[in-house]
This record gives sequence, C-alpha cells and structure tokens, in this order.
Amino acid sequence: MATTKSAAKSVKSPAKKTASAAKSKASPKRSAKTDLAPERIDEILRRLAAAYPNAECALHHRNAWELLVATILSAQCTDARVNMVTPELFRKYPTPEAMAQASTTAIEEEIRSTGFYRNKAKSIAGAARRIAYDFKGKVPRTLAELITVPGAARKTASVVLGVAYGLAEGVVVDTHVLRISRRLGLTQATEPKKVEQDLMKILPQDRWIQYSHEIIHHGRQVCIARKPRCVDCTLEDLCYSTDKTWSSVDAEKLR
Repeated sequence: MATTKSAAKSVKSPAKKTASAAKSKASPKRSAKTDLAPERIDEILRRLAAAYPNAECALHHRNAWELLVATILSAQCTDARVNMVTPELFRKYPTPEAMAQASTTAIEEEIRSTGFYRNKAKSIAGAARRIAYDFKGKVPRTLAELITVPGAARKTASVVLGVAYGLAEGVVVDTHVLRISRRLGLTQATEPKKVEQDLMKILPQDRWIQYSHEIIHHGRQVCIARKPRCVDCTLEDLCYSTDKTWSSVDAEKLR
C-alpha cells in the first residue's frame, strides 16, 4: 500500500507543477514591491512627459463619433489595421445618422478585417442609432450618458471623453498600461478595473489622459511584454520589475 501511495504522489506532482507554471506564465509581470511615494510618482510622470512629449491617440479620427467607432473596432485589433479600415467606412457613412441607416451586413463587410466583425458591426449600428436618435447626433460628453451607448463600455468611453473632449473621467487601462503599471509597482492588481481604481488614487487627475498615452507609447517602443529593453528605458532605475533584462545597479557593481 505504501508503494502505491508513493507512486500516486509521484504522478500527481508533475501535473501540479505544470498547472502552477501555466498559471504563473499567464499572469501579467509584476514588480518586486509597491512604491507609492509621491516624489517617486512625480519623477515617473516627469520622465514620461519628457520622453513622449507628443504622445497622442494612434487612432485616426476627425471627431468624437469617428473616434468612438475606431475605438470599438480596436478591440483585439491593431490600431494600424483600424486606420486602414476607417477611411472607407467613414466615406460611405460619415455621420451617426448615415451609419444608422446602414444594414449591419453592410457594416460587417467594411470592417471584416478587424476581427470579431459581427459583434463589432452590431455595436456600431447600435451606437449610431442611439446617438442619432437619442442624443441628436452628438456623442455625449459625460461618462454616465456615454456608457449607455452600445459598444461604449467604461474603457471606450474614457478614450472618447479624454481624447475628443479633453475630459479626464478615468484612466484608460489597456494591456500596456496594465503591464507597465504593475512593473513599476503602482499596482499589484491584475484586473483592468482594479488597476484603474489604483491609478486614479495616486495619479493627479490632470495627468490621467496623458499617462495612458505615454505608457502605451512606452510599452510599444521599450517596455515590451517579452524581453523589455531595460537598457534603453528612461524609468529603469525607478522600476522594480521581476523580469528586468538589465539593471543599472548590477552594471554599477561590475565597474
């Protein structure tokens, strides 16, 4: 009997390790510690502003309506692909009223290459009708109203309000903002909603909009998901991430 139990344990052990490894791999990278000292946060914001002085939304748009549609399309899709699709879409349907008259099938054909096009077309059609008929063709300027529009959950609404109207109603948390905010020790949360709540508590409200733009640029250019370019990072000495690829402290010790 002892031999049987021992064998059973030896079989289960690798499975447990595999499951644990998979869970660890799926979790966003985190910092070794959380450091919310006001002077440190101020320095992070100062360096980001200096490194990305012209950071802005990468989605091409001419008004709040076009930005709303582009943001809906950007889910699980690159901004570059969205920017390839929207010019023809807006040429055919330039206003919420025009889009509201289009069939969902017609919209699907225009946005097919963005992925999940059926759900996106349904959201865009619904948004067009809601704005055209209930908001007189104007994209709402308040979060409470905007989140009632199909396809405009809190993240999308915050993008539109921040970029189109300059209204800081929240912090936009995409994959870059979530990953880098954790690496910097500004949050230990893994859910975008909780990460946003943490960031809203520690960042000045007048930096909510620009922080997201700057971090997104930083995440695309330097602090990438795998093998971040720490040697080129303007925030490296302020970062406590457990997956750093280079450390100025270690480099100094070798001198």
